[in-house]
Amino acid sequence: MAKVTISLDSDPAIEVMLPAGTRCPQDAVELIVRDCLARGHRTEARACRAADQDRLADRRTAPEEGR
Repeated sequence: MAKVTISLDSDPAIEVMLPAGTRCPQDAVELIVRDCLARGHRTEARACRAADQDRLADRRTAPEEGR
């Protein structure tokens, strides 16, 4: 996997390190980014399931046409 280098001031790096429980700013930022991505995927999956349920519910309650 390709690596990306990002420069960051020390204050935000330390603020990320403390809740992440790491001693390396790079590890802390990586954990935060991975968590953010995973949360986005979970939200997307939840939203898609809800949209599918609404779509299926509409199909079940709609009267059939042509009869």
